[in-house]
Amino acid sequence: MVRDGYFYGVGSAVAAGLILWLAWWPYAIPVLLLGAFCLWFFRDPERQIPNQPGAIVSPGDGKVTDVSVINYGGAPRTRISIFLNVFNVHVNRAPIAGVIREVRYQRGKFLNAMGAASADENEQNIVTVAGEGRTVVFKQIAGLIARRIVFDMKVGDTVARGQRVGLIKFGSRVDVFFDADAAIQVKPGDHVKGGATVLALLPVRQPGNSVSAAEQEVSWKR
Repeated sequence: MVRDGYFYGVGSAVAAGLILWLAWWPYAIPVLLLGAFCLWFFRDPERQIPNQPGAIVSPGDGKVTDVSVINYGGAPRTRISIFLNVFNVHVNRAPIAGVIREVRYQRGKFLNAMGAASADENEQNIVTVAGEGRTVVFKQIAGLIARRIVFDMKVGDTVARGQRVGLIKFGSRVDVFFDADAAIQVKPGDHVKGGATVLALLPVRQPGNSVSAAEQEVSWKR
């Protein structure tokens, strides 16, 4: 379980205890139910991380709402959008193994995360990971209910594929951007699991034809 779950659970238990002491016991039931929900919401199950070369795994649990090629960073990139409702696991995981090259927090609105406008206008955290000659970007996007984005890593940190890196509280969305030559493994409507579901497979570069992570980063920013 994520540590935050214990804070919410203990807080609800204390509040329920005060209600039992000061008022009629049925008033404490909704508070206890809220505490139980928070403990369940912040669950953090173990996942079997795929070891396929070139695999991009889902950063979170949820439903795939969009798979499309868009212009991102001055070049065509595939974007996969995943909506996380309040019943999904909200722990976020690294889509590939590599080094975190950039973390950019963008303040914004709290529109419904199912809407297309939320990808650009909502409050979000944009993370760039470079590894194996490829660069993958993923966004933690706040939603209508979500009001806090947590990211535990910093620029320069090395992450493993599927490693826990943060979470978004109470409903949200994650977008993943990667090179358009990847073989897509999911479609809209599919339900995915963070760290376990392969979203796409990037072609494995031959040693003599590899492109450095630095060159990839430059191409994304042109």
